[in-house]
Amino acid sequence: MNEDIIRTCRRVSSRRGESSDRIAVNVSAFDPDNLESTMLVQLPEGFTTLVTGAGGGIGGAIVDALLASLRPGRVIGVSRQPGAQVDDTRFESLTADLTTPEGRERLAAHLNGTPLHLVFNTLGMLHDEALGIHPEKKLDDLDAEAMAHLFHVNAATPALLLQALQPSLKGQHPALVASLSARVGSIEDNRLGGWYAYRASKAAHNMLMRTAAVELRRLNRSLAVVCLHPGTTDTGLSRPFQARVPEGKLFTPAFVAERLLAVLGERPLGGAASFHDWAGETVAW
Repeated sequence: MNEDIIRTCRRVSSRRGESSDRIAVNVSAFDPDNLESTMLVQLPEGFTTLVTGAGGGIGGAIVDALLASLRPGRVIGVSRQPGAQVDDTRFESLTADLTTPEGRERLAAHLNGTPLHLVFNTLGMLHDEALGIHPEKKLDDLDAEAMAHLFHVNAATPALLLQALQPSLKGQHPALVASLSARVGSIEDNRLGGWYAYRASKAAHNMLMRTAAVELRRLNRSLAVVCLHPGTTDTGLSRPFQARVPEGKLFTPAFVAERLLAVLGERPLGGAASFHDWAGETVAW
């Protein structure tokens, strides 16, 4: 295995506080030959990537996986807080709160219309102890302010992000726009109920992404929009709810990143938006 890739994976993962044993497992999952030959073959060599939520579990793992391959030429990671320095000249860290107009303006100014080949949005919220936001179990638990906050983070922000990125997405260059959704946001698949605000905000996210895809195709016929369900991942978002996760169904961020990039690599450019899970299966809207 390429020693530079091993060092990159260990360095970036260790700054997120993972144990050395766990890093060894994650690093061993990377096959550099496979990464070089199959990572996002629709995109050109040296493609430019934007990853939002780069300081989070899945966002950080996406950055790790991209930097483990030589195919990306530029990887821009955006997070609310300054991140640790990454010893890779292809990586750029931008501190910006993309839930605010100022943060999105800062990102647009940083890009200055640079064509983006891959946008990977990992922003999302399920709960917030400080704000008293928790998944609802019944109608009596509904709170208008909590619902509005989840809609803002999970639905409005990803759409407003695309608004800000239009100069970098329009043109004739190949482009993939990926945004994390959730299976519970599927209207057709809702059989258990509960989690009102999160379900509805992810359903709204999916509608906004699907609607934006129609318009973005007019700006770039080689662009595809993909909503992704990552499965239950061992991050802060799912941690309070992991006790009921079946054995073998709690995934590491590294595994999820590898799988989601593989799923994106199978998506054709152009056409309508699509919704897929980590295994590549289609999820009903």
